[in-house]
Amino acid sequence: MSTKNSPETSARQAPRVRKSPAERHAEIREAAAVVALEEGLAAITLRRVARQLGVASGLVAHYEPRVEDFVAATFARIAAADRTEVEQAMAGLDDVALRLRAVLASSLDSERLPVTAVWVEAWGLGRRNEALAAAVREEMDSWQELLRNVIRDGVRAGVYSAPDPAAVAWQVLGMIDGLNAQALVRWEGVPDRREHFLSAVEHLLGVS
Repeated sequence: MSTKNSPETSARQAPRVRKSPAERHAEIREAAAVVALEEGLAAITLRRVARQLGVASGLVAHYEPRVEDFVAATFARIAAADRTEVEQAMAGLDDVALRLRAVLASSLDSERLPVTAVWVEAWGLGRRNEALAAAVREEMDSWQELLRNVIRDGVRAGVYSAPDPAAVAWQVLGMIDGLNAQALVRWEGVPDRREHFLSAVEHLLGVS
């Protein structure tokens, strides 16, 4: 009688690969992001994320002992990934006007609505979660810096006329947030809102 194990037996006896703490933590953070995008930041609990991963809630608690910080980190992860996609949309464009249009068009893309919902919820929850509020402020600063730099490059190139690129960047960011929030409830008060928005921004920048 052969003493060799069958493929099925070998598979059953194969040792489980133990994930490193960094890998496990990254897996937990990614699962939380999925929950937030599908169900909202308020849905992030130790039990809900554990169920998403198919692990015990105690394991999640080991890596994320404070839910407030966990929610803040989840928001930061989602927002940073979204901003990176927008930055990539303008990468490689030499024309500064095209770079700005790429940023603005990407910002209003309807596929970003799940991210917009996370932003809107974060503004509300941030009233009672200081860690989340700090993460929101930091990400808003990053967006303002991105817009300011593009506008400043346009001013230096003689394409735009804006004495204070930082102030214009805040105005543009406010318009982006407002239009995206309106899109969440499918309000179509103005047809072709993207083109109207782009025209309004160009007016702010002195583009004739």
